[in-house]
Amino acid sequence: MKFGLKKAVSGLALVGALFSSSSYAAEPAIDNILSSGELKVCFEAGYIPFEMKTKDGRFIGFDIDIAKHMARSMDVKFTPVNTAWDGIIPALQTGKCDIIIGGMAITPQRNLKVMFADTYIEIGQTVLIKPELEGKVTSYRDLNDPKYTLVSQIGTTGAQAAQKFFPKAKLDLFETSADAVLQVANGKADAFVYDLPYNALYASQHQDNVVHLDQSFTYEPLGWAIRQNDPNFINFLNNYLVQIKKDGSYDRIYDKWFKSDAWVDSIQ
Repeated sequence: MKFGLKKAVSGLALVGALFSSSSYAAEPAIDNILSSGELKVCFEAGYIPFEMKTKDGRFIGFDIDIAKHMARSMDVKFTPVNTAWDGIIPALQTGKCDIIIGGMAITPQRNLKVMFADTYIEIGQTVLIKPELEGKVTSYRDLNDPKYTLVSQIGTTGAQAAQKFFPKAKLDLFETSADAVLQVANGKADAFVYDLPYNALYASQHQDNVVHLDQSFTYEPLGWAIRQNDPNFINFLNNYLVQIKKDGSYDRIYDKWFKSDAWVDSIQ
């Protein structure tokens, strides 16, 4: 179909305006990272053992070590951007950070807002129950009952899983995972729905306060998230992931945080 010259010019002007308004989002992140000399990484401290804060204020964890290694590989400085979880994608979109390396599960809803690199670790949801329910609740399925109060963190896949698998139970959501799980440890809630690594470690440290039902009832691939329309950055991240998994760097970092608890005493 042919268009008149006036319509064609108007159309080009509109396209130009659209590109101009979204120029920041379309700008390659790698160019910004290399020119600024820093890799700004978003995460929310408190997700054990992925990202945590030590007693003296340092950020440590599996994701933190991966991010630091990535920054060194790019010959730039690692800059941590500790961000509340419910605002972490907007922080990425508005340029407050270059990448989210923070235990983010890849979901269709999130994938509409960000680009994900290939899965770097797989986890699932489990539940921690109060000791009084041991023997009475033997499977996560038993918790789908109006008599139970469940807790999780706002904006997480744990909260989504609780809503999906336990529609009959009461669900209370909290700003942080630490606040949520404390409700169960203190006997104010019946069960905490959250990621397996976090629950396993918490249970090992609070054996008198919670019981871990360690059968995962969801499958969740975790991925690094970046702004949309940046194939060059995705290409770098996917190849970087292959490299560290082949040269032993990934296993070394994984074993440090998942097969040892030598770091536990240093966190808040």
